[in-house]
Amino acid sequence: MKTDREIHVDVLGALKFDPQIKEQHIAVAVKDGIVTLNGEVETHAQKMAAEQIVKRVAGVRGFAEELQVNPPGHHRRTDADIAEAAVNALRWNVLVPADRIQVKVENGWLTLFGDVTWNFERESAAKAVNSLVGLRGVSNKINVRPFVAPSRVKETILQAFERTARQEAQDVKVMVDGGVVTLEGTVHNWVEFGEAEWAAWSVSGVTEVRNHLIINVHKDKELSQARAHAA
Repeated sequence: MKTDREIHVDVLGALKFDPQIKEQHIAVAVKDGIVTLNGEVETHAQKMAAEQIVKRVAGVRGFAEELQVNPPGHHRRTDADIAEAAVNALRWNVLVPADRIQVKVENGWLTLFGDVTWNFERESAAKAVNSLVGLRGVSNKINVRPFVAPSRVKETILQAFERTARQEAQDVKVMVDGGVVTLEGTVHNWVEFGEAEWAAWSVSGVTEVRNHLIINVHKDKELSQARAHAA
């Protein structure tokens, strides 16, 4: 176990070693393995970098970051400039669904709003704007809310049935509420019952499948007779 003094020395050394950071403007305090940073940095990117540096130091049990971002004159931007830059940064990032994200800037502080399907999209949005000039901070209020189209679930179930040369699932009704998919209707047997549920789970954004399908053995007999007649 490192002492607080040893951790203090290591944190200072790590901050000094990184060329992004001007460590002379940062005060480091350590108590019971918890590191607190106070002082000023010139950019939000430097603030984020300082946080990552501290977290990598062995022995650190906790972290409190109280750094203030004070951009120098040539880095200062209006809120409108930052908002425009943020919109462009989101638009140019292939991992971000920019059309589903809104931005708000107040006194240099950027807030991200909107709904996305995956957490990596939420994290990618924050990373896309972290290094903007003039930025003082970022609040990521993007929600991860899966979007599931009923037609997509139905299509996937049909494809699953077709791959096993079974009757198309025309009698399967699909209802979607958020990420919850409810299946109703009839199928021929337990195999189709399981295939329909598996297919619903395979659609991105689905968080729960409620399988209320009914197995109609008479349908299976009618299908066999129809195939025999056709042969």
